[in-house]
Amino acid sequence: MTSPQTLTISGDFENLAQIGDFVTQAAAGAGLDDKAVYAVQMAVDEACTNIIEHAYGGEGNGAIQIMCAARPDGLQITLIDQGRPFNPDQVAAFDPATPLSERKRRGMGMFFIYKLVDAVDYQFDTPQGNQLTLFKSRA
Repeated sequence: MTSPQTLTISGDFENLAQIGDFVTQAAAGAGLDDKAVYAVQMAVDEACTNIIEHAYGGEGNGAIQIMCAARPDGLQITLIDQGRPFNPDQVAAFDPATPLSERKRRGMGMFFIYKLVDAVDYQFDTPQGNQLTLFKSRA
């Protein structure tokens, strides 16, 4: 694995575009194809939105550190925040077969993250903070 490229940025929605650009460059540099680059962008955007909304309770309440490291088989992205911990095991899994009229307005983000990347790992309350690691394989 190469040394990670790191970006630390304020948890504001206006910074999602900069985060997207950073991740796009890292994904392309790791040799991911266009479809995989887009999947990584979408997963990271959803994760950062969740950090801003749920971990920090709104904009401007903390920073997000993004580390991207090319591996021989793909790209590893690690997101670190200092917000409220989140345990995905305590959230009911989204069922796409549920009729639209019965679905909750929110709660699909984790489903999409798991569908967009090949591996997801959460660690809460590490010495660095909450840590979400995503991995996307090279095609």
